[in-house]
Order: sequence, then C-alpha cells, then structure tokens
Amino acid sequence: MRIHRLTTVLLALMLTVAPAAFSADEPPSNPNVMEGTGFGAYNEKSIKGFDEGKVNKDPVCDRQRRPKILKVEPDEAKPGDKVVIKGENFGTKECFHGVTFSSASGATIKYTYVNDTTVEAVVPDTRSGMSFVIVVAGGGSAQKPVLIKGK
Repeated sequence: MRIHRLTTVLLALMLTVAPAAFSADEPPSNPNVMEGTGFGAYNEKSIKGFDEGKVNKDPVCDRQRRPKILKVEPDEAKPGDKVVIKGENFGTKECFHGVTFSSASGATIKYTYVNDTTVEAVVPDTRSGMSFVIVVAGGGSAQKPVLIKGK
C-alpha cells in the first residue's frame, strides 16, 4: 500500500512540473534554457561548435580486442621484484587501466606500460604463495599465475 501511495504522489508531482507542450519550431520560453544544451541544463555554458583537434587527441579504445597474457618473467618473484608481463592486445597507453595481483587486492601496483604487448610491474608486499597477475585493458582483463616467494 505504501509503494502504491508513493507512486501516486510521484506521478502527480511529475504531471504538475512537466513542461507545457511546444512545437519543434518554437523552443520553450524559459530564459534559463540555453541553446545547444537541451531543456535540462540551467546556468551552464552552451555547448557550441566542434573541436576537431580535441576529438583527434581522444583515445579510441578497441573493446573487441581482449587482452591475453602469454607469459610472466620471471614466473617466481619476491615482493619488490620487477616482473615483465608479455602478451597481446594490451592496447594503447591511454586505454591500459592497470595491473593487480590477486594476493594483494586493493594494493596500488607500480607498473610501466611499455607497449601493446609488454608491461613491467613491481610485485607488491604480499604473502608468499600462488597468485594471479591481472592486467586490465580497454577490451577486458587477463590473468596468469605467478609464484610469490618469501622475502
């Protein structure tokens, strides 16, 4: 009953605040609505024009190319060691999101993007044992096991 009453109140409120009908040739006579921003942007600068330079600089991340890790060198490492992650479809530097280790979830991993097939990462301070190194790119994520040895 309470949900029904809430729905009725919301519907009544929407009907009382809904803008009056207007034709496509005549914009609404609201002085707060600015050209180019639609009918919901108030006190915001209108978006006008097209900046080709800005569009050309924006990265195009291919979401169809799923990353794949082929190998991690070395496949046994201690916290603080650098590992080289080799694979494919890591994407561009702008589209690469990061590296994580399953045994150190939440830890910030220091990594260096080298190119579409290579990333270097520093093993975080974590417990010893089997862990997965995970890369996250524009097309998804990939993982490969690595053995973390004690310090």
